[in-house]
Amino acid sequence: MTQTIAPRVRILVLLILAVAGALLAGAAPASAHAALTGSDPAQGAVVDTAPAQISLTFSEPIAVGDDSVRVLDPKGERVDKGAPAGLSGTTYSVRLLSGLPDGTYTVAYQVVSADSHPVAGAYTFSIGAPSETTVSVSAQGSDDGLVGWLYGFGRYVSYAGFVVLAGGAAFVLACWAPGARVRAVQRLVVSGWLALTAATLGLLLLRGSYTTSGKVGDIFDLELLGDVLQTKTGAALVSRLLLLAAAALFIAVLFGAYARTAPAGADGDADGTKKPAEGEAEGDRGEPDKRDLTFGLALGGTVVAAGLAASWAMSEHASQGLQPGVAMPVDVVHLLAVAAWLGGLTTLLVALYRGPVETPVGRDAVRRFSRLAFGSVVTLAVTGVYQSWRQLGSWSAFTDTRYGQLLLVKIALVAVMVAVAYLSRRWTHRLAEARISAAEEEKRPAVSARSEETEASEEEEKQPAGTAPAEASDASEASGASEATETRAGHDAVRAAQLARQRAATEAARQKRLRDADPNRFGLRRSVLAEAGVAVVLLAVTTVLTQTEPGRTEQEAKAAAATSSSAAEGTGQGSGAVSLTMPFDTGGRNGKGVVSIDLDPARVGDNSLHVYVEGPDGTPVDVPEVKLALTLTAQDIGPLPVAPDHVTTGHWSASAVQIPMAGDWKVEVTVRTSDIDQVTVSKNAQIG
Repeated sequence: MTQTIAPRVRILVLLILAVAGALLAGAAPASAHAALTGSDPAQGAVVDTAPAQISLTFSEPIAVGDDSVRVLDPKGERVDKGAPAGLSGTTYSVRLLSGLPDGTYTVAYQVVSADSHPVAGAYTFSIGAPSETTVSVSAQGSDDGLVGWLYGFGRYVSYAGFVVLAGGAAFVLACWAPGARVRAVQRLVVSGWLALTAATLGLLLLRGSYTTSGKVGDIFDLELLGDVLQTKTGAALVSRLLLLAAAALFIAVLFGAYARTAPAGADGDADGTKKPAEGEAEGDRGEPDKRDLTFGLALGGTVVAAGLAASWAMSEHASQGLQPGVAMPVDVVHLLAVAAWLGGLTTLLVALYRGPVETPVGRDAVRRFSRLAFGSVVTLAVTGVYQSWRQLGSWSAFTDTRYGQLLLVKIALVAVMVAVAYLSRRWTHRLAEARISAAEEEKRPAVSARSEETEASEEEEKQPAGTAPAEASDASEASGASEATETRAGHDAVRAAQLARQRAATEAARQKRLRDADPNRFGLRRSVLAEAGVAVVLLAVTTVLTQTEPGRTEQEAKAAAATSSSAAEGTGQGSGAVSLTMPFDTGGRNGKGVVSIDLDPARVGDNSLHVYVEGPDGTPVDVPEVKLALTLTAQDIGPLPVAPDHVTTGHWSASAVQIPMAGDWKVEVTVRTSDIDQVTVSKNAQIG
């Protein structure tokens, strides 16, 4: 049975890792945690005279450098002077050269938000009247590319390492004390420590390039590293490294002194103590008090784990926004609950598949972990509700923002894990019932054996003195033969050692076959494997969540942009909405129809876009895919892709569509009506 399931297990693990990698690779750029909510001059504005300075307002405090804000004239020359100056906690300004001529100017910024994520963007304003510009600001920020991918991967590894380290140690101390002597469990926890340490060092080196240039060559720039050490994130990473040194000492004691005192049974007491033999006092053994050792390890481990969790809370989302004094402790508790559940689950999986045959993880250990996991899930639910309210702020943010959509995926994965955990609990009950039945069966042969021994002794008493039963003579002959065999074996010690190893291997294989043949244990292993598979994907989604702009911030930024657009329209800067209608024919079945485009307010800056698809009879119809591209051929700009979201039947929309310059824009629409049938139609429109 295990021979057939092993390939499936490997395939499942590979699929899980592939899904996790796809989630990480497909994540949106980890920018805009501090969103630009306002500027002076406003985005797309046309001012009569050249301003003395420009100012940028963000949704939360930011960190700026000497080159964080650049202002470029139509020829691409810098016209700003001096470093940005803080006007308030969220507003920064940079002075401009005097006597600037009329034309369109580009403002490019690259700063670091207070929750540690880089924020990059650009917009334009005009003096006197809009003009042509040679400036081409790259859409790729420092957090894109190879450095951004490495930084995101390092964050995932650091979370996974913490979960395995803290959760594995908690599983041993609270659920399965004999696991402290199991090599597979030891390797798992030590691997978690190594992964977290390596990832933390990697993040520390990548941090400078991640928040500035995004170049691989800057990873080992000592000057950038020195700057990173002066930041809050750098201090958090250094603190994590110091705590990992304390964690190494904890691991040494856990798998050293504690492992030597752990019980040898399958379950053992939860506190790691052995029950004294009958008639033996606790103090008669001369051993140190194991309860004190367990309590000390539990207390020290909790302090170290909480400190490690705080290294994330003090530098990321929880440290900014609403109620940071409450949010940071809640975030620490949330991370500890995640580690206890997912890390303990991983350790249980390793124990079930790689644990020693002579010390299998027992039903009592599984039951204790079940209670620990239940408490962790309750804690996650309570802290998760608070975090969701804090990061989203409204019900609409669940569906209107990327953060809310990812959070819905995370909630669904947690629900799946809880359902699978319920199945694991049922297998645990069946395993317990099977063990009780087996114990009762073992008692019956023991009683029969004692009866046979009693009858044999009575027969011996009836025999005359000086005589021996036939069995005794047979035993004597067997004993003589055995002595001869042992004598011969003594002349060949190497052969005897080989035979001993063969017998041990044969016995271990036999016990493993018996263990794997147990349908209840086999079912438990499969359900725990399924839980672990969902946990890997859940951890990937959680990592992406920490790199995604909170829903509350995203909605505030959209509201600010809408206010700015309204103000621009009030001053006559908008040119009114543009509507385009284009017939299409993909050539396939039901491939004819009409696509309509509404762009509002059709000016430089942010625009809202709506796409409507209708059939030949004028009724709205859904098609598998609709995508757009905007191109300003005269200035060699574009195509700028736009991927609208499906709203309702025959209706797609996209907000914050950026038009960087006024001109005669070509609007291309690609409509796909089947897997192979699609067509691209286009029209020109004057925008701005």
